[in-house]
Amino acid sequence: MLARRELFPNILEMNYQFRQRMGCSVYVVHDAGEWALIDIGFEDSTDEIIDAIRQMDFALSQCRYLICTHADVDHIQGMKRAKELMPHARLVAHPHARLLMEKADRIETYAEISAQGISIDLSPIPVDESIDEGDLLTVGNLKLKVWSTPGHANGQLAFEMGPYLFSGDNIYRDGGVGNIDAHHGSDLVEFIKSLERIRDSKIEWLLPSHGPVFRKQPAHIQKTIDRLKSYLNLADFGTCATGWPLLQEWEEELIHGFDPTKA
Repeated sequence: MLARRELFPNILEMNYQFRQRMGCSVYVVHDAGEWALIDIGFEDSTDEIIDAIRQMDFALSQCRYLICTHADVDHIQGMKRAKELMPHARLVAHPHARLLMEKADRIETYAEISAQGISIDLSPIPVDESIDEGDLLTVGNLKLKVWSTPGHANGQLAFEMGPYLFSGDNIYRDGGVGNIDAHHGSDLVEFIKSLERIRDSKIEWLLPSHGPVFRKQPAHIQKTIDRLKSYLNLADFGTCATGWPLLQEWEEELIHGFDPTKA
């Protein structure tokens, strides 16, 4: 039997468990013999992860949920295989993530980024139940409260459990955030709102979908919010911006003429 390396009581993360980076963060939440999996990563590591969980004396028959934070391929490609191994577990996702998974969308999931030569296999993944803001998932005596946190992706969820938030791709320890990309359904305004919600919450620890766990510090989150706000009126993220004042400035210059002293 493998020894469990818990991050916090009732919480394991499989990259920490393996002592090496496997892919996205894969969390195991457990209590009273029941457990749930939050994200799974790519299919090629799914069997290894599930086997390690079994070797830690978690009965596969007692997995209550296979939980998707969102539908990015690096988080959910292995969910179909996980469901095959644990058919009784309920696979749950946001309604929009469910749509992408069940039709195997290749653009919003990042399975296909032709400009960078990225093309990842993605089969349709049936979802058992849609979940959204305010829903509760029960694992033993634990309750995970569902937060809707759009921004990085339309359909991203986070999960509150006591002082912990399984925070998806909202923010990382270095202040970075999940990719901002119009093709991916990113929304800067909603992203900022999600970060403000996390900043103002009573959450003490953030357990992100990539990289190390970290203590929530409002100043740290505010620095990221300020950076994202600066993009709202710049062209850096194209149509994710709410406007581009430089074009209005240019229109005035076209009308009144170019003044080298003001350029």
